[in-house]
Amino acid sequence: MPTVIFSVAAGGAIGATLRWAIVRWSGQALGLAFPYGTLIVNVLGSLVMGVAAVAMMERFPGSWGRFAPFLMTGVLGGFTTFSAFSLDALFLIERGRNLAAAAYIGGSVGLSIAGLWAGLALARGLWGP
Repeated sequence: MPTVIFSVAAGGAIGATLRWAIVRWSGQALGLAFPYGTLIVNVLGSLVMGVAAVAMMERFPGSWGRFAPFLMTGVLGGFTTFSAFSLDALFLIERGRNLAAAAYIGGSVGLSIAGLWAGLALARGLWGP
């Protein structure tokens, strides 16, 4: 178990550093008027998660248990949690659970935005504008 924890932590450090670098680069190269960096890491992270999921579950059976904590949870989780959200949503769709997928997608996005709004309001109420 400690080995898995260190694997996730190391992957998270790598993913978070990559995210920071891409967001910083995109802000300098593309401007800050639109969150290009966040869009890039969310799409790229989802793409990599899709490739990695198929590789580990279908192409190289048995590799999920060995590599998923580092790559999927650590690197991609640190890089973008949007990739995990996308994988979960697509798994629901692939299993024909379209209503559940729609609820998950709408709920995740809507409730996350609502949670952020509530957190902003709470912090502003505690510490002023």
